[in-house]
Amino acid sequence: MHEFPDIPIVEIGPGSQTRDADDSLEYMSMPEAMQTYHRPILPEPEDVAGIDVGRRVLGDVGAALRAWQPGMPAALIDLDALDAASLAFVNQALGEGEVSITLDGPAPVRVQESVLAGVWRVRHLDAQERVVRDTIEVGDVPELVRNATFADAALTLDTAVYAYDPEIQNAPALLVEVADRLASQRPGDPAHAVNLSLLPLSDADLVLLGERLGVGPVTILSRGYGNCRIGSTATRNVWWIKYFNSQDALILNTIEVTDVPAVALAAAEDVADSRERLDEILELYR
Repeated sequence: MHEFPDIPIVEIGPGSQTRDADDSLEYMSMPEAMQTYHRPILPEPEDVAGIDVGRRVLGDVGAALRAWQPGMPAALIDLDALDAASLAFVNQALGEGEVSITLDGPAPVRVQESVLAGVWRVRHLDAQERVVRDTIEVGDVPELVRNATFADAALTLDTAVYAYDPEIQNAPALLVEVADRLASQRPGDPAHAVNLSLLPLSDADLVLLGERLGVGPVTILSRGYGNCRIGSTATRNVWWIKYFNSQDALILNTIEVTDVPAVALAAAEDVADSRERLDEILELYR
C-alpha cells in the first residue's frame, strides 16, 4: 500500500472567495431610451371646423411626398398665409421629430424635422429672432443645407505647420489627407471619413485641426439612439461629426468630406413611410 499525501480542500463557487469591502461589480451602462415614431395627438374631426386651409396645406405636403425622389430638390410650401387655427392644426399634425438644424448669421434660420421623416419646418428669422418667413420643405434635407452652408467657405486648406510643438503629433498628416481629398472631390463622390477616435490625438492636435478647419454656420443635431452632432466647418464640404451614446459619452469622432453627411439625410424609405403615415392622418378628416 502506498500512502498518498493529504490534498488540501479548496472551496469553489459563489460565496467561497473573500471580497474587499470596496470591491463592487462594474459593468457597461445599457441604453436607457430610444426615440420612436409616435402618432401625433389630433383633434376630433367634429372639432376642426374652419381649418380648411390647414387641411389643404397637409394635402400639399402629401402630394410633395408622393412626388419626391432621391436627387430631387426639396419642395417648398409657404405657411405665411395660414390663419391661427389652421396653423395650430398643421403644428399639431406635424409635431417635432429627431433632427434640428440651425443656420447662424445675419439672417438666421431654425429648422425642425417633423414626426414625418423628410418633412421639415423651416423658420427664417430676423436679427431679433422674430419669424419673418415660415415654410415647410419636403425632401431628404432642407435646401439651405446644400445651398447656404458653404457659401462663404474657404476652398482650400492650409496644411503648413509654422512652429514646432512637441505636443502636435498626427494633426499635420490629417490636414494633408483632408486637403488631398478636397482637391480630388467631385459631385456625387462617396464621402471620405477620417475616424479621429482610432488615432492618438493630443489636445494640441485637436486645437490645430479646429483652427485650420474653422467653424461654419450650420449645426445639425440628430436625437435618437443617443445623439449625433454635425457641425459644418469653414472649409468647403468638410464636416465635423460627433456621436454620443445615451449617457452623453463621446463614442465616435469623425471628420467627413462630402456635400451633406448621409447621417443628416432622411432616407428614401423613411420618406415613403411618411407619405403613408400622413395619408392615415388625413383620412380622419375626409
